[in-house]
Amino acid sequence: MARAFLFVLDSVGIGGAADAAAFGDEGSNTVLHIAEACSRGSANLGREHKLTIPNLARLGMGAACELSCGTRPPGLIAAGFGAWGVGAPAAPGKDTITGHWELAGVPLEKDWCYFPKTEPSFPADLIAALIAQAGLPGILGDKHASGTAILDELGEESIRTGKPICYTSADSVFQIAAHEKHFGLTRLLEVCEIARKLVDPLGIGRVIARPFLGEKPGAFKRTANRHDYAVPPPAPTIGDRVQDAGGHVTGIGKIEDIFAGHGISESRKGRNDMALMNQAILAMEEAEDGDLVFANFVEFDSLYGHRRDVAGYARALEAFDAKLPEMLDKMRRGDVLILTADHGNDPTWTGTDHTRENVPILCAGPDLIRGTFGKRAFVDVAETVAVILGLPAGPHGTSFLEPVEGGGFRPAAPDAPSKDA
Repeated sequence: MARAFLFVLDSVGIGGAADAAAFGDEGSNTVLHIAEACSRGSANLGREHKLTIPNLARLGMGAACELSCGTRPPGLIAAGFGAWGVGAPAAPGKDTITGHWELAGVPLEKDWCYFPKTEPSFPADLIAALIAQAGLPGILGDKHASGTAILDELGEESIRTGKPICYTSADSVFQIAAHEKHFGLTRLLEVCEIARKLVDPLGIGRVIARPFLGEKPGAFKRTANRHDYAVPPPAPTIGDRVQDAGGHVTGIGKIEDIFAGHGISESRKGRNDMALMNQAILAMEEAEDGDLVFANFVEFDSLYGHRRDVAGYARALEAFDAKLPEMLDKMRRGDVLILTADHGNDPTWTGTDHTRENVPILCAGPDLIRGTFGKRAFVDVAETVAVILGLPAGPHGTSFLEPVEGGGFRPAAPDAPSKDA
């Protein structure tokens, strides 16, 4: 029996989503625009070279981008090994939970509710209840904001008054930031637990605890003790299905939070993406037959996409690419590694929100026949993991890999689309 590794490069989109215009994102393309910016303006970006991700390119990143949007990013060579394709979103959202649930075989049928882009953003009765039940002296913020900018704006006042900073974004989120020492991490998490119960009737996807350190604007930094309080998935995920079959599911990064602990046997955290990559490699070493390692690498999105930092995003892609051979070295006969994303976050785009994009699906394994499986649906990722691990078929999606007699897998025919496409 094989092992499966599902690694989500958070926000690494490749443009071309059929419904991008409905989200105001027509023309967005995270990977292509980063590569183009690096190619034409290396000096302006503080770089001396083009985007250099040879390992991802050989797995099919450039080819997937070309299939998705019609243009191959500069410098990305043709696919040389592995199986590759494009994943198209169908669920009515471009947020983290929507993307991950869909990848895990649970497509969101009804969109989340969102807080209006007004000041204040939150219902008065919600804030009154939070202040009363959590024993707070009040709150700060109460608006749409960048998570880093609002710390510089209100961090000192939060420390001085003991009031947490409450804010939201284009996602269905209620975010609460407070100083990890002055306010206290334990107290922040308790406040978030209260908030989670209060926003449940409103249909809000996540409450996020955003602890930070520092004493002055410019020095405030969010810590690795972030915690997401998400709505539980409404149906069994691929993680649940692996567990039901006796397998072990290791969640790396914020995977446990995204699924509210459902379908996750063990969770491993890290202070940054490099630490998470090391945790993923260790989990690959320790995984047994029938196990799933499910990882999210968040900094592409949180540090570079939302902040519209093209150069930083390029460096993050190159850092992951340099680590990829170490991941591939941990694979055994029958194993398959799937690299994909949950949405886009084009750092050249207007605003600071996610962008509605297709995503790459890049597969590698010692017994994997190279080639393309074409354009597929997000939900096909879960069904492919099921095929790799020998699990029964689920209600959504169709595997883009087929078993080969004698062992291993090959890409399914590109003209055999998902039943959910």
